[in-house]
Amino acid sequence: SGFLYRSNKLMYDRQTDTLWHQLWGTPAFGPLVGSGITLERLPVTLTIWDTWYAEHPDTKVMAFDTGFTRNYGVGAAYAEYFASPDTMFPVWQRSQLLPTKTWVFTQLIDNQPKAYPLSVLKDELVINDTRAGQNLVVIHEDGGHGAKAFERGDHTFTPADDYSTTILVDEDGNEWQVTDTALISQSGEELSRMPGHMAYWFGWFSFYPQTELYGVGGE
Repeated sequence: SGFLYRSNKLMYDRQTDTLWHQLWGTPAFGPLVGSGITLERLPVTLTIWDTWYAEHPDTKVMAFDTGFTRNYGVGAAYAEYFASPDTMFPVWQRSQLLPTKTWVFTQLIDNQPKAYPLSVLKDELVINDTRAGQNLVVIHEDGGHGAKAFERGDHTFTPADDYSTTILVDEDGNEWQVTDTALISQSGEELSRMPGHMAYWFGWFSFYPQTELYGVGGE
């Protein structure tokens, strides 16, 4: 829409022109405010072209020749903002637990928010966790700038090697393939992917100040 709320972009739907909060998934302004609607959260993959294309060679890519005079090159939009530790606009509340623009992978399960610093994920690669009674495993995106979360049942996972998260190993030594939609064992068992969101720490905290932070406070 071009509008911001707490430095987060407001999206709009074409049917009603209602503006929507991305992180809450609720109407911000417009005809659907007060409707009680909350958008379904979906998994998102944030990765690099090389990694994506290796797994999906049939991917179609938007051509730069769109008929509009615009620079679509890497870094053409917001490069200075991404490279700067500062925010573009004032932030109404902050947390000093992490630098303002630290990247975090976030989870919201039964309205219980949690954030995993990307720097910690890069070091640990795989984190077995439990949130709101739900066992999950958070995995650093292999070669990318993000993470994925999956149900883990009663399993405990580790990476098959120290450099990649393409294959995981469970407590019995069985291998599991990491895909876009599920963890798949050699026997065909599947554990579904869970929704997750990459965000700047200040942005996530401004919407969820009660969030738990992995790796802080001895966890």
